[in-house]
Amino acid sequence: MNNKTNINPIPDSVILYTVSEVATILKTNRGYVYQLINAGLLPCVQIGNKKIRHDALAEFLKKAEGYNYTDPYNIVKAS
Repeated sequence: MNNKTNINPIPDSVILYTVSEVATILKTNRGYVYQLINAGLLPCVQIGNKKIRHDALAEFLKKAEGYNYTDPYNIVKAS
């Protein structure tokens, strides 16, 4: 059982996500996830199609807190 006080929106049992799954988790679209990948902000692996590791997504969300990622090439502090 996880004793952390933080709520983790990402199930620990999943190791790899598809771009579509990440888009659903982030409540955005696939194109935006590809922008994050292409900007070097969200690491991925290419096994057939691109996949995102659970740990990479969790780390991205931690780093993204407090910032506006509307334009992945021009990240600013959230206002």
